[in-house]
Amino acid sequence: MGRRVAVVGAGSSGLVCMKCCLDEGLEPVCFESSDDIGGLWRFKENPEPDRASIYNSLIINTSKEMMCYSDFPIPAHFPNFMHNSLIMDYFRMYADHFQLTKYIRFHTRVLNIKKRSDFSRSGQWDVETENKDGKKEKHIFDAVMICIGHHCHPNVPLHDFPGIETFKGKYFHSRDYKTPDEWRNKKAVVIGIGNSGGDIAVELSRVTKQVYLSTRRGAWILHRVGDNGMPLDMLLNRVMNILRNILPFGYVSSIGEKQLNSRFNHSLYNLKPKHRLFSQHPTVNDELPNRILSGTVQVKPNIRRFHGSSIEFDDGSIVDDVDLVVFATGYKFSFPFLASNVVTVSENQASLYKYVFPPDLDRPTLAIIGLVQPLGAIMPISEMQARWATRVFKGCLKLPTSADMQRDIKSKQEAMAKRYVTSQRHTIQVDYIDYMDEIADLLGVRPRISRLLLTDPRLGLNLLLGPCTPYQYRLRGPGKWAGARKAIFTQWERVTQPMQTRPCNDPDPQRSLKLPLLLSTAVVGFATYYNRSSLPAFLQDPAALLDRMKSSLPTY
Repeated sequence: MGRRVAVVGAGSSGLVCMKCCLDEGLEPVCFESSDDIGGLWRFKENPEPDRASIYNSLIINTSKEMMCYSDFPIPAHFPNFMHNSLIMDYFRMYADHFQLTKYIRFHTRVLNIKKRSDFSRSGQWDVETENKDGKKEKHIFDAVMICIGHHCHPNVPLHDFPGIETFKGKYFHSRDYKTPDEWRNKKAVVIGIGNSGGDIAVELSRVTKQVYLSTRRGAWILHRVGDNGMPLDMLLNRVMNILRNILPFGYVSSIGEKQLNSRFNHSLYNLKPKHRLFSQHPTVNDELPNRILSGTVQVKPNIRRFHGSSIEFDDGSIVDDVDLVVFATGYKFSFPFLASNVVTVSENQASLYKYVFPPDLDRPTLAIIGLVQPLGAIMPISEMQARWATRVFKGCLKLPTSADMQRDIKSKQEAMAKRYVTSQRHTIQVDYIDYMDEIADLLGVRPRISRLLLTDPRLGLNLLLGPCTPYQYRLRGPGKWAGARKAIFTQWERVTQPMQTRPCNDPDPQRSLKLPLLLSTAVVGFATYYNRSSLPAFLQDPAALLDRMKSSLPTY
């Protein structure tokens, strides 16, 4: 083994950091404060201080093909949207397959991380840890990867709710909610309409007398199930992403809002926000409209004040005899073991180049992994960051100057402020495809789609018109995986397999080749234009080109 790398945390980001270190010939040592892997996704009945915690029924909002690590597909028989216990099963498979557990020191807390006295020359770090018996140790590492996420410290803004001290019921943050059982036939108020707030309101509404969902701004509600019953995130592709980036923001938002309103009218359901669809992290919830329609959930504005067991809302309405208030009001992140001159966090903002590297270090040997809020899955993004960071640690890739990194950070902050409503959750927001491509460019693994449309048209069409699954980033460059092409071609089989639990002998509909032919011709024409310099070689062997074009068409 070569240089030693400290990995802080053995959750979804920590696991892939260890694996990327091993891929690059680095020696990882992972410090995990609990007794198991999984981080956020490991359910525990009693939350631990300064650790993420989830409710028992939690199901992920991204489908398995979009959330898997890029060289380790989730088993075909697993459901598309997995319960937290199945996500843990997948993590254990991943850790076992790549033999990661032996690099983890469980029950070990990181107390502080600081630069060594010769840091400007060596880039090394002093790391102090403490085990469950209180024994402290000091270590020297060549690099550090911090993977503690951003769901550790609950944000409970009690100062925004006058009279909360008079409330006679029980209140807590959503991280402390586990099951609805004890609230049967009670009245509950859920504050916040993010993903946790929506999920908890829906679940409570099945057993309580009434649930009131309080929201300051409202929200656009997305659903997991897309057209023809397919996972919604599998229906988004690169062509749609290109159009979203080049068409006017208001026009794109209007198209999306119209589609969401065709499912249910957000104004009628008192959910429509003032902001546009792409100006806030969306809420994903398939059941909320039904619970509102059945009256078990009532949408209310922000809370004005508490009066004992009564709550007054901004519209003047009052609800009496409230038993429970759940604050689904998000989280704050920090790095208490790091000196403030290494990474400064202010109002949930950290100045990091591409959300990974502190820009002012003499040596780029510290990386923050997974500190993003993507419109998509976090696991592939953490993996891409880890692949990039480990190549930087090895010296294979270099970062820009500090001034250039600061300009990039400022540019991203300004773009975020312009697009999103002001909120603590919109400080680390990224768009999945754009961000993955951005880091993949730096790493040298971004798929060359225009070239593939000529050299491997079937694959090129899949990348352009199909879902942007993580396997795309294993087709070339460092970390190339021989199974990536096959994984792309079989991804829809893994989507449909878990639903095939009853034979249906419906005759296959007759399909026309007209649309595939038109699409293939248009795309090959597009690729030809952008690969004009390569045409002479292909024209010398037109039969080979025709064979490639034929192979790109679907078979019937």
